[in-house]
Amino acid sequence: MAGPRIGILSDTHDNKWAQQAVLERFRAAEVGLVIHGGDYVAPFNARLYAGIGCPFTGVFGNNDGERVGLVKAFSDVGKIHVGPHPLREEGRLLLVMHEPGALEALARSGEFDVVIYGHTHALDVRIVPHANGRGQTLVVNPGEASGWLHDRATAVLLDLETLEPEVIEVAHHP
Repeated sequence: MAGPRIGILSDTHDNKWAQQAVLERFRAAEVGLVIHGGDYVAPFNARLYAGIGCPFTGVFGNNDGERVGLVKAFSDVGKIHVGPHPLREEGRLLLVMHEPGALEALARSGEFDVVIYGHTHALDVRIVPHANGRGQTLVVNPGEASGWLHDRATAVLLDLETLEPEVIEVAHHP
């Protein structure tokens, strides 16, 4: 039996069609939390998340210039933080950030079960062994949910019990 799942997306860049499709997949999978790795771009995107049916958290990206507007628009859905932002979910410690600065060092530190990032628009799901040799961290970049750069809109469903990721792909235009 699968454990509790979360939905991870990033780099949506105002693509409402792709965001709606990803969020529909998250609803169908009954995720308990949606995490956004930044680059929403405009505050109007918040209305797409109104019916997700679970908590939401995210971090700002480098293209999120209207931060006050984003925080206000998302206030009924969840919180957007300045990254890196640690959070505990289902007994797992996750770190969410947009840009991958110090990514390898953070993953190898042994402090986090999962490190989530965005920014590169490139799908990156891999295991990084801890520096002390006594464990590992799952690194997740869900790629670009917008599909603008690579013509591929992706996100990740993550089972928090097993740390098994599932990459999902959706249409990024009508």
